[in-house]
Amino acid sequence: MEHNITLKRLFDIILSLCSMVLFAIPVGIIWIAVLCSGGKTIYRQVRVGYRGRLFTLYKFRTMTQEAEETKRPQLCVEEDERTTRVGRFLRAHHLDEFPQLWNILRGDMSFVGPRPEQPYFVEQIIAQRPDYVRLYALRPGIFSMATLYNGYTYNMEKMIRRLDMDLDYLEHRSLWLDIKIIWLTATSILTGKKF
Repeated sequence: MEHNITLKRLFDIILSLCSMVLFAIPVGIIWIAVLCSGGKTIYRQVRVGYRGRLFTLYKFRTMTQEAEETKRPQLCVEEDERTTRVGRFLRAHHLDEFPQLWNILRGDMSFVGPRPEQPYFVEQIIAQRPDYVRLYALRPGIFSMATLYNGYTYNMEKMIRRLDMDLDYLEHRSLWLDIKIIWLTATSILTGKKF
């Protein structure tokens, strides 16, 4: 198992570096588009990650500057009025997640793994499903089967469904499965499929 963990980490480092070079121009265009929509370009948020440790997740900002004025964490819902016009496009095609390549390179995340959640919502999930802590054995990921087939999670029901899919990944994970998930996600994004 230790060998598989090392191989997965090496795979993440190589693929993140290659992706940074390959997508440098699209990322630059997105950066300018977000900048022109007003406010900060990169959005930072604390999430729960590997071994239950907190880390700072980076994304392109998709919401207005006033969206986070409330102290209580909020989930983004469909047709969220807080989302900017540019942000709606980025979220629909998951392009706001490019900055997470830096999270992968740092070791906070992996290409494939359970989506990292905010501490506030992790506590709520654990109150219903204590087995959520099993996911702490994995680095959270940009891609997952849950993201592909469960989409964005904007209520507790979808969070629990995502947890079941992530636990299934935990039991069956392999480098081949990771490659399959990356391929399915990439082709869905390139063909314009919304998920």
